[in-house]
Amino acid sequence: MIRIGINGVGGRMGQRVVALAAANEIFEIVAAVETATHSRIGFDAGETAGITPIGVPITTDWEQKVDVMIDFSSPECTETLIRNCLERDTALVFATTGITPEQYNRLNLAAKNIPVLYSPSMSRTVNLAMKLCKLTARTLKNKDTDVEILEKHHRFKVDAPSGTAIKFGTIISEEMGNTHFQHGRSGTIGKRSRNEIGFHSVRIGDNPGEHTIMFGLLGETLEITVKASNRDCYAQGALDAAQFLFGKKPGFYSMDNVMGLQD
Repeated sequence: MIRIGINGVGGRMGQRVVALAAANEIFEIVAAVETATHSRIGFDAGETAGITPIGVPITTDWEQKVDVMIDFSSPECTETLIRNCLERDTALVFATTGITPEQYNRLNLAAKNIPVLYSPSMSRTVNLAMKLCKLTARTLKNKDTDVEILEKHHRFKVDAPSGTAIKFGTIISEEMGNTHFQHGRSGTIGKRSRNEIGFHSVRIGDNPGEHTIMFGLLGETLEITVKASNRDCYAQGALDAAQFLFGKKPGFYSMDNVMGLQD
């Protein structure tokens, strides 16, 4: 059995991780962590997630032995989380988006001492779509191809474009050489640059996540679309990642490793 903790357990994603992990005999939830100001501190993590009590109160830290910590919190929590995982030799599945380059580098540095898995999206189909986009970009390089990325998320999302959209753009940029990321357009801006990838963000209702990557040539267009119908795809992906990371040597891993998609 894998002893897991959830950081950001009071959030929408943290609650779904609790619900799915509690129903899976592979996992034992031993720690449920939130910020000190959260209204659910002291409450049972299962009740907070809308399931039966699991006997694990929500706390600001953890003392139990945790094999893998799953993080769905906020960038502001990153430094404390990494420090705690290093001090307690706890593997880390890091699923928080919107982090800075410095925080990304901190994760890389931590991976010299503990197993760290980071992905802008824990969705298995999103990560497969990234591979398809990489192949498409490689094939259409130097073919006078326009690339536009449209992403849709719920009204509560605080960062734009999404970390997943940026990752799609980075993958394509590395293959095609388009180095200018254009975030939206407005006014008389002239014709489209040949060196850009366009990003467009929609925030609407409770949309859990949708990405469409468009490769446009004169006379034809290829679109790769991946949609989430609920948040369970991200929670299940994080649990798959935790199962993969359990017992691994220190290193910096991704969902490609989990899914066997490495080049």
